[in-house]
Parts: sequence; C-alpha cells; structure tokens
Amino acid sequence: MCEHFVARAAEPFRIDELWPFVEKVERFGIAGFGWGAGWLGDDGGLHSHRDVRAFRDDPRREEIGSVETTSVLVHLRRPSKLSTLDLPDTQPFDDPAGRYIVSHNGDFRLHREWRSRYRAQGRIHGRADTEPGIRWLEDEYRAGEPAGHILGALHDTFAGQANLALLEAGGDVHHYAGNTENPVFTFRLGRIGIASTGLYSLDRSVFRFAAPGATDRRLVSIRTTASLARDGSATGAA
Repeated sequence: MCEHFVARAAEPFRIDELWPFVEKVERFGIAGFGWGAGWLGDDGGLHSHRDVRAFRDDPRREEIGSVETTSVLVHLRRPSKLSTLDLPDTQPFDDPAGRYIVSHNGDFRLHREWRSRYRAQGRIHGRADTEPGIRWLEDEYRAGEPAGHILGALHDTFAGQANLALLEAGGDVHHYAGNTENPVFTFRLGRIGIASTGLYSLDRSVFRFAAPGATDRRLVSIRTTASLARDGSATGAA
C-alpha cells in the first residue's frame, strides 16, 4: 500500500526541490512507515538511501535533498503487513550489478513458491511479498530490453496488484501501471517531469492535495508503462 514516483529533468536539480511534493504524498496518502530514494549520481552511477522511519522523521533527508541529479526514484512505504517493518523490506531495491533501482506498490499474489526457491539459494533477506519479484527481475533483466516488456512480464509472473517504478543505469526512468486500486499519472512540476502513483484514491486527488501546480497531467493506462524522456516529457500515458 505504498506510494512512489520517478522524476527526470534536462538539467540537474536538487532532489529537495521535490520534498514539498513528497511531504504531501506522505501526509495525504497512506505511507509513513519507511521511505527510500535512488538517484543518478554525478559520477554516472546509481546511488540510494533507505530508512525504516517516515520521510518526515529521517534526519538524513536534508543531506539526501542537497544532492543534484537529473533522475530520481522515491518510494514511501506502507506495508500490507506491519510485521515487515524492517530494513531488508524497505524500498527501493538496488540491483546487485548496478543496472537499475526498482520499487513496487501493491501486492504480489504468487510470491510464495518463488520465495521458497530464492530462499534455498540464500537470496531472501526480508519477509514481504515484493522481494521474490525483485529476485526474479535480477535474473531476467536484460539491458536494452524495453522496460515495459520486462515490467509487464514481472507482473504476469507474480500477478496481483503491481505498480512498478524503475530507474536504470544512465538515468532512464519508467513507471508501470498495474495496480487497479492506485492509478498512475504523469505530469510536470516546473521543469521536472514526474510519473507517480495517486494517493490510493480512484480519482485525481493527487493534484488537489499533493501537486496542485502540476501541468501536462495525464493518466497512465492500466498495464502500460510511462517513460520520461531526457527533458522529463512523458511517453506512454493515456
């Protein structure tokens, strides 16, 4: 029951330019049980931060906010099971090979068999339903494959509700819309393009409560993927 988004712009921006939006998403959504972010560094690599506290309570938010980037992914957590409030289940997840950073919003229905398989391989560290899907992605991801293909295949494999946010090495960002309970929208906040979940509200309340100044507002059709170009403009939205 999380909220998450990806953002991109043509020129570097401080991540804390997005903090007012993040604060409102956490306040008016149903998150507040941990958060994390991944971003493209000025060294060309992917970097990330996670904390089990709410965004508003994390003392490192100012440090993270001072970072300049052109691409970022932010995840605000509200787990389906509060027994999974631990760092191994806090998102987003880093690919061990540094190819991407990814997060999930929803509930994977078919995770148990895969969990047993990956546990036998020593690759399961948490207890939430998302992690088996992340392990699957590590094995199936291929650089250069259209993001919509691999994210759609992940959803097909694990079923259930699945919005998936992906930040790839190099800065490409994507948001797959596969959660019928939480629509995904693309829009702009000034020069920054965003693809975001919508406060677990089956309407456009995200624009009333969290992003009232947003422009170029579009709904992302279910089971499709929105991508943000280098200038932040969206493709794949309805």
